[in-house]
Amino acid sequence: MNMSEKFINSLFSLQNKVAIVTGAAGYFGKAFTKALLMADAKVILFARGGKVEKLCKELKSAFGDDKVDYCNIDLYDDDNYEKQLLGKINENATVDILVNNAFEFSKETGFNDISGKIENIKKTQWMRSFESGVYWHAHAIQVVGEKMKQQGNGSIINISSMYALVSPDPNLYEGFEVFNPPSYGAAKAAILALTRYTASFYGQYNIRCNALVPGAFPNTDPNSSNSPKNKDFIKGLENKTVLKRTGRLDDLIGALIFLSSDASSYITGQTIIIDGGWTIR
Repeated sequence: MNMSEKFINSLFSLQNKVAIVTGAAGYFGKAFTKALLMADAKVILFARGGKVEKLCKELKSAFGDDKVDYCNIDLYDDDNYEKQLLGKINENATVDILVNNAFEFSKETGFNDISGKIENIKKTQWMRSFESGVYWHAHAIQVVGEKMKQQGNGSIINISSMYALVSPDPNLYEGFEVFNPPSYGAAKAAILALTRYTASFYGQYNIRCNALVPGAFPNTDPNSSNSPKNKDFIKGLENKTVLKRTGRLDDLIGALIFLSSDASSYITGQTIIIDGGWTIR
C-alpha cells in the first residue's frame, strides 16, 4: 500500500472513535449503527423497548463486546435521558460522533391516520412531532456538545427528510392508508435550521454539524407498522424520482461515513440530499 492509499484509508476510518446513535433500533437507526461499526467505530445505541437490547446482543456477537453499548431509554423522560447520556459520555474518553436519528412515527404524531390530515391534526400531535423531531435533537446536542467542546472536536449528524424541502404529493396518498402529516415536514425543516445554527455557534470548538436529507425510503421491514404494504403505492414513489426507484438503506451509508470521518473535516452546516433526484424538479 502506497502513501496515498494509506492517507485515503485513514480519512474514512472511524477507528478509536465513539459514536452515539439515537433511535438506534429503528429502520434507519439499525443501518446507521451497523455501518459505523463496520467502519470500526464503537457505537452506543439509544432507543426504547426490547428491540434495542436484542439488537445490542446481536451486534456484540458480530463485532465484539467492547464495540457496542446501549441504553434502553424513553427520550420523552428528559431528566433520565440526560442522566443516561451523561453516564455513557463519562464512561468513554471521547464521544466523536452524534447521529440524531430518533423520531416518533405513530398516530400520536399524525402518521398513517386520518387524524394527521391538515384539517384534523391536533395540538398534541403537533407538539409531539416537535418534541421528538426537534427537541430530542437539540437536547442531545446540548449534552454531547459539552463533551465535544472539552475534547476540541466532534461531528454531529442530524437526520432530516426531503419533506423539509418539498411537500408530499397528495395524489400519492389517494386510496391508501399510509399518510405523511404536515407536522413531520415542519419538524424536519426546523432540523435544517438547527443544523446551521449549531454549526455556526460550535464551529469555534472544531465541532461540525451537518444534515442528511433522505427521500423516498419506504420502510421495508415487514414487522413494522409503518411499512407500506401496497406495491402500487411504492410504484408511485418510484415514479417521482429521476432514478425510477426508491432508496435502499445502503444508499445512506456513504454520506453517513463521510460526515462521520475526517474526510469531511472542512464541511459544516450543510445539507446532503439523498433522494434519487426527487427534489430537483
